[in-house]
Amino acid sequence: QVQLVESGGDSVQPGGSLRLSCSASGSIFSINAMGWYRQAPGKQRELVATITSGEKTNYVDSVKGRFTISRDNAKNTVYLQMNSLKLEDTAVYYCHVEVPYGLGSIDYWGQGTQVTVSS
Repeated sequence: QVQLVESGGDSVQPGGSLRLSCSASGSIFSINAMGWYRQAPGKQRELVATITSGEKTNYVDSVKGRFTISRDNAKNTVYLQMNSLKLEDTAVYYCHVEVPYGLGSIDYWGQGTQVTVSS
């Protein structure tokens, strides 16, 4: 079993910055992909950014150039640095990790952390 603990959500003004963290603990020998998703009120959950075990990154177009995902494998932690925040970035942000299991993998999700961008 794997537990994910997220932190860093807050309320900021447009143009501000936040850094989200997500630490995984439990029966972990390795982690494949790690990522962040978000869900705004009345909308479906969407992928924000992912990072593979080889540190290849992928971003949704709306955050490219503003957000940076990174990971610390020694700490089983993934980060999301969010700069130049916009009103439309307001959402609950969820951490996701993919842990190898047998011939496949298991997906784990964090509880979510609220990011509110308002003036």
